[in-house]
Amino acid sequence: MKVFPLKRLMAALFLPPLLLISCVKKKDQDTSRIDYPYHITATTGMIADLVQEIAGEQAKVTTLIGEGIDPHSFRPGKSDIDALEVAHAIFYNGHLLEGKMGEILAKQRTEGKFVVPVTEELPGYEIIGGTSHADPHLWMDVTAWTKVASRIAERLAKFDPANGNLYKSRAAQLVNRLQVLDGYARHSIGTIPTNQRYLVTAHDAFSYLGRAYGIEVQGIQGISTESEAGVQEIETLVSFLVEKKIPAVFVESSVSDKSVRALIEGASAQGHNVKIGGELYSDAMGSPGTYEGTYEGMIDHNITVITRALGGEAPAGGLKGKLTPGE
Repeated sequence: MKVFPLKRLMAALFLPPLLLISCVKKKDQDTSRIDYPYHITATTGMIADLVQEIAGEQAKVTTLIGEGIDPHSFRPGKSDIDALEVAHAIFYNGHLLEGKMGEILAKQRTEGKFVVPVTEELPGYEIIGGTSHADPHLWMDVTAWTKVASRIAERLAKFDPANGNLYKSRAAQLVNRLQVLDGYARHSIGTIPTNQRYLVTAHDAFSYLGRAYGIEVQGIQGISTESEAGVQEIETLVSFLVEKKIPAVFVESSVSDKSVRALIEGASAQGHNVKIGGELYSDAMGSPGTYEGTYEGMIDHNITVITRALGGEAPAGGLKGKLTPGE
């Protein structure tokens, strides 16, 4: 019988707690043995919708920032931190969209978590630069989001190689649908009279949409709602509305409508009547379980509402006839 020296035995029994925790974490991150469904946490609904569709029954996806919540100012609570801690993989936007979560996401990555910024490494796609950092609202251009779908599939295949071909097949089917949606957006916006192709919204979340589909975009606030609109910005936009005779402006589901209503009042004082053309989904999708609560439904809604309010031609039910009446 082999006898271990007393000092060696005592050292083994009283390993430092941090070393024990480190061992557990390394075991948790071992992707060679995956129990299905594994857990994924996505920061926004636009990302979660694609991830869940591509991952299918292999994964359960949790969304941190839900309906009507502004990701620019979102502050994660304990339940959100817990969702990140238990996740086997994390997918987030990047380009400082989740500004308040930057350090938390970086910490997860340094601890060995499988963390993916979905808007990085999109071959052949030009990111729009902001005044201080890149514009993060890429999902407004469906072409960009088709590239994101392919990137998600590639990363899932790396995380779970056994189902890699399945993820890529699902992504290909999704991309085909998104290409149809992209065509609908181009056609619909193209029916708006040229002199009315001006999209004025609460904050500058639609620049990618404007570039992709040929409509000039003006936001009251900058690309982040953290920046406040001043009196001068409001006055400049009021003059723009009056000069261009723009018939409608738009509020957003995740941003206060205070500044938009100030625009309407200012234009009215100068003898130009402007209406609210509708509510757009900018940084968050619609209610869970609804068509507008999917990425496709979100974009279908936005394109249809913009087109109809600015004098173009689009069916009330949108591309698939699924839009909620009155939305």
